[in-house]
Amino acid sequence: NPALWWVDGDGEEIKWSFEELGILSRKVANVLSNVCGLQRGDRVLLILPRIPEWWLVNVACLRTGTVLIPGTQQLTVKDILYRLQKSKAKCIITDDFVAPAVDSVGAECQSLKFKLLVSEGHREGWLNFKDLLKNAPSSHQCVTTKHQDPMAIYFTSGTTGFPKMTEHSHSSCGIGLTVSGRYWLDLTPSDIFWNTSDTGWAKASWTSVFSTWIQGACVFVHKMPQFNPITVFEVSEEGSAINSIILACWSCQSLHFPCLRHCVSGGEPINPDVMEKWKVQTGLDIHEAYGQTETVVVCANFKGMKIKPGSMGKPSPTYDVKIIDENGNILSPGKEGDIAIRVKPTRPPFLFTCYTDDPEKTEATIRGDFYVTGDRGIMDEDGYFWFVGRSDDVITSAGYRIGPFEVESALLEHPAVVESAVVSSPDPIRGEVVKAFVVLTSDYVSRDPEEIMKELQDHVKKVTAPYKYPRKMEFVQQLPKTVSGKIQRNELCQKEWRK
Repeated sequence: NPALWWVDGDGEEIKWSFEELGILSRKVANVLSNVCGLQRGDRVLLILPRIPEWWLVNVACLRTGTVLIPGTQQLTVKDILYRLQKSKAKCIITDDFVAPAVDSVGAECQSLKFKLLVSEGHREGWLNFKDLLKNAPSSHQCVTTKHQDPMAIYFTSGTTGFPKMTEHSHSSCGIGLTVSGRYWLDLTPSDIFWNTSDTGWAKASWTSVFSTWIQGACVFVHKMPQFNPITVFEVSEEGSAINSIILACWSCQSLHFPCLRHCVSGGEPINPDVMEKWKVQTGLDIHEAYGQTETVVVCANFKGMKIKPGSMGKPSPTYDVKIIDENGNILSPGKEGDIAIRVKPTRPPFLFTCYTDDPEKTEATIRGDFYVTGDRGIMDEDGYFWFVGRSDDVITSAGYRIGPFEVESALLEHPAVVESAVVSSPDPIRGEVVKAFVVLTSDYVSRDPEEIMKELQDHVKKVTAPYKYPRKMEFVQQLPKTVSGKIQRNELCQKEWRK
């Protein structure tokens, strides 16, 4: 098997052996170390689509001890500025699509010293990545790193502020994801694994880099700018967008997958009915797992385990997982509480290190002897865990985590909005979508609601990443609030899910 097998859908194909991956990644490491002068611990913001260079930079950062910060191409100018300033990244690597946005804010980012462009063309103020790669030497001495040295930082959305920087070490991914590759993904050196996750998310690094290559398996990549279930079918016939796949499945009864032997899903709970439909069509179970950007895999339906449809499975061997109450006491089976991981007396090396530069938020995740995930759940008598809901208000739509604060901030920038509350709303395709309850200013109250909704949706798409825009909207005279004036999003959310 090759290490990487990449296709663009138009006939172009690249296959690299592990030896070729080693040579090319050493050349990129020399670009980072020699050309850019980056040292161990320096931060690199990487915003690229599903192209082979993304994988080269991942490995090159490991070789140089530089800290990788992946980002999705859907980031807006405002998002990019925030990430560059917050992370103090010294280098950014991106393509022609994102470069103009970087140039528009570059002057405001004092730490940014090098801009590398992955392109056939050239751009003023940028170094051409492909030219540098071609001319770089292929020998490189790997930097020595300690197990708790920072390896990557992932920006993850929250409900009360802008995205947090979640820091992972060389051991948390390097060791923690060994378990995922071996027992959840069930990979061997003869396997080919396809993960459809966006390159901006931690899930891409987990299963498109670490879990797969640790097991010596092949990473398959389809460039696919946007997720397309029919493309997935067609390629599989010669993996949590699963609801979209199921709908396509019923309209393509002739499709079959003679080589497919194992299916996994993560990111959001799958409806048991959907799992059953998948099994009817393919003859295969979906091995669902639960984890966070902070944790890698916490629970999973591991290979060989009896699957209880709708369950997250059992805890990973890497963690001691419990359901606890508000005081940190362990609850008995059948009782709902907070899903938590034991961190005392010894903190598992597979857990994130910290929220970078934010010790208060890091400490706030600890309750007694446990790290609290922020999600609610139940453990049954057989030791299977069941997801109940989120303790916070973060929305997970089609695998994308969306913080209400970011959407509400974007809406507030429009002159039509007095205030808003953003919550989760059920959706048969995406699992849940963003819904905004909006109080309008007097100048906009009498206007056509459909017209205003379209205007506000377009506004949010421009101000923040397009996937965050509210697909549903309701105009109200006032929002439910506590005595102290805090918006009661839970009340609005419960109303949506009771419909």
